[in-house]
Amino acid sequence: MLNFYEDIHQREHFYEHIECLSDHLSKYFEEDEITIFHEMLSPDFHLDVYLIRTANRNYAILLTSGARLLRMNVPDNIPNAAEYEFAEYMLLLPKDIQFAEVVNSKEGDKNDWIITMLKDIARFPHHYNTFFAIGHTVQATEERTPYSPETNFVGSALLPSVTFDEGFTKFMCGMDTINIYSVFPLYRNELEFKMDKGYSDFIQLLIDGNVPEIFDENRPNLLG
Repeated sequence: MLNFYEDIHQREHFYEHIECLSDHLSKYFEEDEITIFHEMLSPDFHLDVYLIRTANRNYAILLTSGARLLRMNVPDNIPNAAEYEFAEYMLLLPKDIQFAEVVNSKEGDKNDWIITMLKDIARFPHHYNTFFAIGHTVQATEERTPYSPETNFVGSALLPSVTFDEGFTKFMCGMDTINIYSVFPLYRNELEFKMDKGYSDFIQLLIDGNVPEIFDENRPNLLG
């Protein structure tokens, strides 16, 4: 029987997707606007994170790069299932946010958890042989404890970006569709609200709260 990592290693890898993301980003950003946090050790598949800062935007962007190497397991009963097989994950951040040069180094950094969160989300569907799409949620832990001692967020929702249009968040690589989902971190009661009430009620909560897409580590709880 294959162990967990051997199973992932033996799945089909779509290496042609690597250049497709680079080509896609080059339509929007200059090369010197992108910093890459290279993954030093990849036990399953190689997953980097891009930090993008531009002069004409009042936010920075974190974007995973590597999740699209593997196909997600989309059920056949999902309409147009092939359109959801590949994805990367994005978080908009305050422009002045800083990260350590080496994420998760021994010295650590108070913002390391944000990059770790994105990478955990990107790996989740491949580790559990499932798929992610708009409206899905993921917990930091089974017990719904926070991502780290630095935050009270315990999970995230995957949402359509309101900052970027579909021209950016969905692009083609040959015959394959690559999606970019916006990550919205959640407090525990917000996560439970989303899971109990559903996507539509949660979106209405965001609309009523006039919540911006840019991440705020101290944002007010949507449920008070």
